[in-house]
Amino acid sequence: MDNNKVVVVGAGPVGLITALGLARAGVEVLVLEREPALATSPRAIVYYGGVLGGLDRLGLLDDALKAGVRTTTVQFLVRRTGERIAFDHDVLEGHVPYPYNVNLGQDRMADIALRHLLRLPGTEVRFGTAVTGIEQDADGVTVTAEADGVLMRLRAGWVVGADGAGSRVRELLGLDFEGTTWPERFVATNIRFPYDQHGYADANMVFDPEYGAVIAKIDGKGLWRCTYSEDAALPVESVHERIPAYFAATLPGDQRYELVQYSPYKMHQRAASAFRSGRVVLAGDAAHVTNPTGGLGLTSGLFDSFVLSEALAAVVRGESGAEVLDRYAEDRRRAFQEYASPLASALKQLVFGCRDETMLEGALTGLRRAAADPELQVRQLMVSQPLETPSLLTPTA
Repeated sequence: MDNNKVVVVGAGPVGLITALGLARAGVEVLVLEREPALATSPRAIVYYGGVLGGLDRLGLLDDALKAGVRTTTVQFLVRRTGERIAFDHDVLEGHVPYPYNVNLGQDRMADIALRHLLRLPGTEVRFGTAVTGIEQDADGVTVTAEADGVLMRLRAGWVVGADGAGSRVRELLGLDFEGTTWPERFVATNIRFPYDQHGYADANMVFDPEYGAVIAKIDGKGLWRCTYSEDAALPVESVHERIPAYFAATLPGDQRYELVQYSPYKMHQRAASAFRSGRVVLAGDAAHVTNPTGGLGLTSGLFDSFVLSEALAAVVRGESGAEVLDRYAEDRRRAFQEYASPLASALKQLVFGCRDETMLEGALTGLRRAAADPELQVRQLMVSQPLETPSLLTPTA
C-alpha cells in the first residue's frame, strides 16, 4: 500500500467518519474492522448541536435526520417526588446554527457513514480483518492483519486507531489506558413502549439511586432507549433475567413493552497515555472512554474525528508538518481529561446514585433556576461546546 494512504482501524462511527473526512479531502483510505459486519448492539445515541455542523459538512446530517429523531427538549425527572424540570432548545435560536440535538443509534450512524464513504473513489472497507502487528519506520507503517486465517502485510503512510475501548492498536503501541472502572455496569435496552404518552420528553434523565435511567426516543416508530445501571458483581450472563424486574418497577401504565435489544457493558473513565505514537494516532474510544451519561463519549470522539481528518489530510498532502498531530493529541486529551470525563462522572453520580439529599437538592436548585432563566438555560444546553477544539489548520494570531 502506498505511503500516502491511510489505514483506519475500526468501523464504528468515529473510524468511518474519520475515513470519510480523509476521503473527501482526496486521501486514499482503507478501513479494517475485525468484526464481520457493523456492530448493532445498543450504544451511544445522542448527537449534540455542536457536532451537527461537522456532520453537515460531511454530507451526513440530512440522512441522520431522516433516520433519527430531532429533539428540542430535555427533561429531568426526580423519580421519588415526581418533579419534572424541562429545558427547551428554542432558547438557542440565534446563538448556535443548530438549535437542536439528534437521537440516532450509533449503529445507524455508522451505516450512513459507510454508505457515504464507499461512494468515494480510493476507499475500501474490509470486515473480518483483525490487526495483529504494527511496524513503523521513517517513511510509513506496515500493518499486519489476518482475515480468514490468512496473514497480510499492508503498507500505509499513517494509521488511525479507532478500534474502541479494547483497542488492539493502542495495545500494540504499548500505551497505557489510565483511569478507573466503575463498580456498576450499564444495561442499554431498546424497547417499544409509549413513554411519550406518560409525560416523557424525547430525551430524559431520571434521577434515582436505585432506578436512575437515561430514556430517549431513537426513531419515529416507537423505539426508545432506556439505559440503567446494576451492580457489576451480578453475573453478566443473567442480565436478561433481571431486565423484566427493572421494567416492572419503573414503567408506568399497563407496562406492556417489547424488548428489541439489550447490551450490558462496563463503565470506565480512562484515557490513553498518549494519543499519538509516531505515524499512528488514536481517536474515539481507543483514545478515551467515559461512562455514557450525558452522551459525552461519542461526542468527544466525533470532535476527535473532525479535527484529525482535516489535519491528517493536510499532512498527507504535504500542506502541513506532522507536528500538527502532536497538537491534535494534546488538545483532544486535554478536552477529555479536563471536561468530558469529569462532567460525565458527575452526571452519572447524580442520575444513578445520588443518595445525598443535600447534593441532590443543590443540583435541582440549579436546574430550576436555569429552567426559569433563558440565559442560564443557554449555557446549560451548550454542554458540548467545551469538548470542541479548534481546527489545527487555522492560523493563530
